[in-house]
Amino acid sequence: MLVSIIAGARPNFMKIAPIIEAIRKAHDEGYSINYRLIHTGQHYDKKMSGDFFEQLGIPEPDANLEAGGGTQAEQTAAIMVRFEKELLENKPNLVIVVGDVTSTMACAITAQKLCIPVAHVEGGIRSGDWSMPEEINRLVTDSITNYFFTTSEVANTNLRNSGVPDERVFFVGNTMIDTLLKQMPSFLKPDFWDEFKLEKKQYMVMTLHRPSNVDDPEQLKSLLGVLENSSNDQPVIFPVHPRTRNNLQKFGIQLEKVKMVEPLSYLEFNYLVQHAKGVITDSGGITEETTVMGVPCMTLRNSTERPETCALGTNELLGTDPIALEQALTRLYAGKWKEGVVPPLWDGHTAERIVKHICEIFDVKSEETVSVL
Repeated sequence: MLVSIIAGARPNFMKIAPIIEAIRKAHDEGYSINYRLIHTGQHYDKKMSGDFFEQLGIPEPDANLEAGGGTQAEQTAAIMVRFEKELLENKPNLVIVVGDVTSTMACAITAQKLCIPVAHVEGGIRSGDWSMPEEINRLVTDSITNYFFTTSEVANTNLRNSGVPDERVFFVGNTMIDTLLKQMPSFLKPDFWDEFKLEKKQYMVMTLHRPSNVDDPEQLKSLLGVLENSSNDQPVIFPVHPRTRNNLQKFGIQLEKVKMVEPLSYLEFNYLVQHAKGVITDSGGITEETTVMGVPCMTLRNSTERPETCALGTNELLGTDPIALEQALTRLYAGKWKEGVVPPLWDGHTAERIVKHICEIFDVKSEETVSVL
């Protein structure tokens, strides 16, 4: 059996690494399963792509579609055209897409038009906010997916409510947490740690990239102003997304307490998060990592597709009002942040469960089993 695994953007890489490892392990154990890794090239910056392959031990892609750049429509079209050619030349039995980026949707559509079944890892998550491109990607992908590998009971319920039969839904856990737990002993202290005189639990980490937070100059100034004017003396480390950096320059925003740094590699960023007093973000994936590491997290969004990080974990959904951020920081510095727990099946073995289910679905047997039969 041949499985094509799709990776396109930074969030995908942490999710595919354990799946590749689990397929290799099954293959070594005699199961007739193999894979082709397809990098769509949606993220092509070294820090946004290359470092992840190196640090997470992901092999060189079997194909790189080099479909980065352009508008979302242009990028979707480029991925579909180039992935169709890849599928025609190397037709798999199954295409695995992960997460909710443009590559996820584009490759799912292309596979289904060639009558190749699709499995969606992280199927069923929803924010309910159609202004987010990711939400459209989720809805379209799940509407044409054959097999769903889910991270939570909330996702299972979402799929069930949309009419997906239970036999196509497999609650397996979170592959991104597989990677986090495996790589935790290898986290790297960033070069600027000593330069900024950072001490464990004596600084904050922030990431901002969503248009609702960074495209409006007054909103961006207000959010950063809360941190600049905070009565607490702790520094804020801000790995700046290229788009956000451009806006900061365009709006003439100057920062002192907030320390801007370049985007970090996976191992460096998570070292920073692991030892932070707290994290301020508008990213979804970071809320999962902070939940597992027990780090307080403040999400500057009005909705989340990962409600388990709020219901069970250390995350709180604040909205985009700077006053809410100020109030949350006051609670954190006063030692009144909630305790969280790790959601069910976020245990480091998700990818193994996924591959086991795939072998059962497609009746893939080990050589040992075949010989006994």
